[in-house]
Amino acid sequence: MFDVLVYLYETYYRPDACPDSEALVKKLSAIGFEEDEISKALGWLTDLAEATNELSDNYPQQTAFSFGFRIYAQQEMDVLGTEAVGFIQFLESAKVINPVQREIIIERALAVSEPQISLDKLKVIVLMVLWSQGKEPDGLIFDELFSDDEDAEPRLLH
Repeated sequence: MFDVLVYLYETYYRPDACPDSEALVKKLSAIGFEEDEISKALGWLTDLAEATNELSDNYPQQTAFSFGFRIYAQQEMDVLGTEAVGFIQFLESAKVINPVQREIIIERALAVSEPQISLDKLKVIVLMVLWSQGKEPDGLIFDELFSDDEDAEPRLLH
């Protein structure tokens, strides 16, 4: 599913630039993605749009950045892990995402239905949430979202 999402992000600069569902399924199949993965990815994106609409409609005042603190439920901590929670907090403190986007990211991460989601998959989810809303992360954040920690050299603090 995540390979399909990354392909869509890299191929279509906005969600409305994607062809209709039927044509998109044909194109993704022709490229070599499996039907099951395509179905999961498109279903996930449909649910993303619904979650975005629901949260944005119900909490319009939360689109501004807040000074509140998010307490994570045990189930969320189990799925996300401390590294992913730290990354979400970093994005919010850097004003890349707002509280509503944070909640959408958490909801979509839990929807993946994995016992624990990797940081790399969480980064794809963040990109897809921003992409679905027509927001482009700045260059430094984009690099952070696409950096591969295994291949990266240690960062110097000075």
